[in-house]
Amino acid sequence: MTNHSHIVSLVWNIADILRGSWKQYEYQDVILPMVLLKRLDIILAPTKQKVLETYNEHENEKDTVLDPILTSITGVGFYNKSRYDFQKLLEEPSQVGPNFRTYLNGFSENIRDIFEKFDFDKHLQRLQGGDLLYFIIKELNKVDLHPDNIDNHEMGQIFEELLRKFAEQSNETAGEHYTPRDVIKVMVEILFEPDKEELKKPHIARRIYDCACGTGGMLTVSKDFIKHEINPNADLYLYGQELNPQTYALCKADMLIKGDNPDFIKGGDKDHSQASTLSNDQFYGEQFDYLLTNPPYGVDWKKDKEAVQKEATRGFGGRFGAGTPRISDGQLLFLEHLVSKMKPVHDGGSRMAIILNGSPLFTGSAGSGESEIRRWLLEKDLVEAIIALPDQLFYNTGISTYVWILSNRKDTERKGKVQLIDARLLYSKMRKSLGQKRKEISDDARAKIVELYKEFKESKKVKIFATTEFGYRQITVERPLKLNWSATAERIERLKAQKDFAQDLPNKGTGEKVAKENLKWQEFKDKVFAALEAMSKKTYKKLEDFRADFRQAADKQGLEVPPKYLKIIEKELSERDEDAPVITDSHGNPEPDPQLRDTENVPLGTDVQEYFQKEVLPYLPDAWINTSKRDHKDNEVGIIGYEIPFTRYFYEYKPPRDLEEIEKDIKETEEELVGLLKEVL
Repeated sequence: MTNHSHIVSLVWNIADILRGSWKQYEYQDVILPMVLLKRLDIILAPTKQKVLETYNEHENEKDTVLDPILTSITGVGFYNKSRYDFQKLLEEPSQVGPNFRTYLNGFSENIRDIFEKFDFDKHLQRLQGGDLLYFIIKELNKVDLHPDNIDNHEMGQIFEELLRKFAEQSNETAGEHYTPRDVIKVMVEILFEPDKEELKKPHIARRIYDCACGTGGMLTVSKDFIKHEINPNADLYLYGQELNPQTYALCKADMLIKGDNPDFIKGGDKDHSQASTLSNDQFYGEQFDYLLTNPPYGVDWKKDKEAVQKEATRGFGGRFGAGTPRISDGQLLFLEHLVSKMKPVHDGGSRMAIILNGSPLFTGSAGSGESEIRRWLLEKDLVEAIIALPDQLFYNTGISTYVWILSNRKDTERKGKVQLIDARLLYSKMRKSLGQKRKEISDDARAKIVELYKEFKESKKVKIFATTEFGYRQITVERPLKLNWSATAERIERLKAQKDFAQDLPNKGTGEKVAKENLKWQEFKDKVFAALEAMSKKTYKKLEDFRADFRQAADKQGLEVPPKYLKIIEKELSERDEDAPVITDSHGNPEPDPQLRDTENVPLGTDVQEYFQKEVLPYLPDAWINTSKRDHKDNEVGIIGYEIPFTRYFYEYKPPRDLEEIEKDIKETEEELVGLLKEVL
């Protein structure tokens, strides 16, 4: 780990060479591919001479013949057939530009494809001016990135740390962050914990997928854990999709270096819509054994809206059949996407882990997209556990996060239940902050979290609920409308401000006909207000009495009021009055008062009428249930909703301090202040 931080510091200092010629947010476009080149250069160094000799012998052969020959020599799945390396480039300073292009073009096609994703060529011309390219190669050549000193795991961390620092400079949003390894390890250990014995079997083969894979950290940590902790001979296949071209390129390069198939990493197109997991699933129809991801949260999905909504109309024939969340936050869309990639139980089933912020737990009332997605997950018994992590764990955001563990093949004791684990206090303070990351999950804390999960017992930090505990039926409670009417000055002014009566010229344009119409309108308004001014200022408890007096006042003005404007007048001149009689419709039923309308959440399994009799009528004896509001599935009164109020379950009441203790503290503070004041004077 000392190498990790030291190397990042060295590379960061090299980036300062670009100051003045590049904007800060562009540094990563140059530095990241150059660091990757240096890593590739060192990896290929031991076989460089042999590759050149073989290439010279078969120079006239087609690439399809040469490629397997040269890759077999390097043993790493790629090669460089040019005579240049970093050292030789430095030996010809005046020709470093054209020589560097020859060097780049000498790489095998899979490496050239990665550098296309970096869009590196557009920066190369600028680098050649002012000897910048030479200086960067010279400084990077001093950095020891040899695999003997920096293993692949540490190299991945170096790239992630550089990405974090560059992201800070370019003011990335909170959702654009990279997942720290301590968080990934918690996810991975719990994800694989129930399957350890199964994974120990010889010749076991498993597919692991991350739909927002970034630089591939979750995939590689998953593989390392199984290989080092469970079964070194397991055959593991890593799949991922990534939106950002740069992180995609780094992920693909990392897979190539580690011997994984880089073709299993998709995305990275300059046109983001072509790479987006939500609008363009590049693993359509495929399913995986294990799925994990850390999607962007608090980030809208406007760019994917058309494709997502179109797919949602297909119901469960697509990925978003359960519903779609509000446009401002697409986290739950990623969760639905992953669930669609789970293998059916008869094929072995799947397990998944996803990091979300607090919003998916409770945002959205009954019937909303978020609630419907939660309902689907819980009614299908897919949610196994939710773990509240400490805050300040991530590089670019200090918000609280939660790990959701899902499975369609729960153990018997977990069926129909959800385990909530409060791990918010299981952390260690970091000696030095990394961006907004001020806390980390130590090995001991991680072991404790895994132990709490495995034990599956209730405690101060663990609560276990039936899935139905999170459900409720939301009923709409109505109360009768009671109004009075009066032509007071205040209410007349309110009518004058109403949008229909406030306009002076309802008919726009010119001409005699328009002028006449506008004149008629002004005369109409004048007569309305004259009639109202002439009315008595008494308060009417019955609408028919108010109408009778207004009709009489209008007749005196020679005024005929159309029904549309009569309704507006009656509305603006009315006010709520608890002492007035209930207003009824033509059938004698009480009219509901929209402003007094409320909702009640009745726990699932509780009789709605009994709940209403016990919890509502004693306090609102004139209330009734709106029976027109019914659930779309069972057609019963009330709409079913689901929420997981995580923090409420772990809330501990702390009584206020004793008054005498507070008074004592205040007195001591006063005495201390008096003493300090005496010293000053």
